[in-house]
Amino acid sequence: MKISALAFCFLPAAANAFVPSSSVYTPVRVAAPGLSNSANGVSQFSLPIDAAVRKSASTFHMSASANADEKESFGSKAFKVYSRTASIATTLFPLWTVLFTGIALKSPSSFDWFTTDYFTGALAALMLSMGITLKPADFVRVGARPNAVFMQFTLCYAMMPVLALALGRMFALDPALVAGMVLVGSINGGQASNLCTYIAKGNVALSVLMTTATTLGAIVMTPLLCKGLLGAVVPVDAAGIAYSTIQVVLAPIALGMTLNKYAPKLVQAILPFAPVVGVVSTCLLVASAVAQVVEPILNAGLSLQLPVLLLHLVGGLIGYGLPKLTGFGEVACRTMAIETSMKSSAFGFLLAKLHFGDYAARVPSAVSVVWMALTGSILAVIWRYIPVQPPKKFDRSLLEKYPPFNPKKFLAKLTGKKDE
Repeated sequence: MKISALAFCFLPAAANAFVPSSSVYTPVRVAAPGLSNSANGVSQFSLPIDAAVRKSASTFHMSASANADEKESFGSKAFKVYSRTASIATTLFPLWTVLFTGIALKSPSSFDWFTTDYFTGALAALMLSMGITLKPADFVRVGARPNAVFMQFTLCYAMMPVLALALGRMFALDPALVAGMVLVGSINGGQASNLCTYIAKGNVALSVLMTTATTLGAIVMTPLLCKGLLGAVVPVDAAGIAYSTIQVVLAPIALGMTLNKYAPKLVQAILPFAPVVGVVSTCLLVASAVAQVVEPILNAGLSLQLPVLLLHLVGGLIGYGLPKLTGFGEVACRTMAIETSMKSSAFGFLLAKLHFGDYAARVPSAVSVVWMALTGSILAVIWRYIPVQPPKKFDRSLLEKYPPFNPKKFLAKLTGKKDE
């Protein structure tokens, strides 16, 4: 009887071996007849779960958890490696631009496969990679302060053409080259500026609106400026420009925002790849444009390379400094600087080829393809590592932003002296 009673006592312990290890253990109390009585006349004692069985179950559970954690950590580690690699690749954007340009200059036939269809597709991919980072609310906020778009439009079609004309005359270029310089200064902003704005932590929605505004503005402004500054008539296909703007800029941006709204999980999954797609697309676009105009680029001496470089570099610096002096925030200033510096040089080359009789007039646009991409990408990478203090308010009132003009304060700001 004692043996059978003891065996009966160990049955619960054996049964507990099949209970999941995560279960909370409660000591089992059973009555054992014949043992010393307690207050109620029945002896009570605790039977703990068998230590070996519990340890075995716990070890199995921990092993399974460790395997799951190992799988998760491997995926996490792989993503971290990709993120670091992508960040380095994006930081080296100017280097990739130089590398692809060098290949195009050395072996133009390497990019023969990159036909017009691929060119258009790469532009669309570039804009789509920017579109998935945007929401309609971004454009609503930007539209609430159109002064930034107006400022950049003025920089694009007033400051840049005058700067191009001044640099052409300063370096005593031939009239045909001066005409080509003015044409570069009189065309719209390039789509690659949106990627550089993203890299520089600027306002991508603002950049897209600026690109669209200057592209549509080219229908009127480019012929007007060429006629006024050069006396040359440059007809522009207005319908073609409008259609290309919709096809290459607006449609991909709209698709990206739609995905961002209705498929956020998909967007979050592909968003880390957007900068890489943008960099690759831009490098292919630059290389393809350069490959088509290798001869004029190589034949252009330092006397042309330097003024074209200065056009984009000085234009970008003015595009940053002037908005800064007039009260715009850091993010808007970076956006306007890149948008002003990066012109649609390939479009300028096409216009010069179609409408300027002298072959030399298309050379500045060909040279500009290289320096435009290089200048914009360098500015973007530099600003990428300069932190931006978030503004306390998105925008100030017009009176706060543009107080009554005070010459004394303006001069003090320019000279760096404190206003007394």
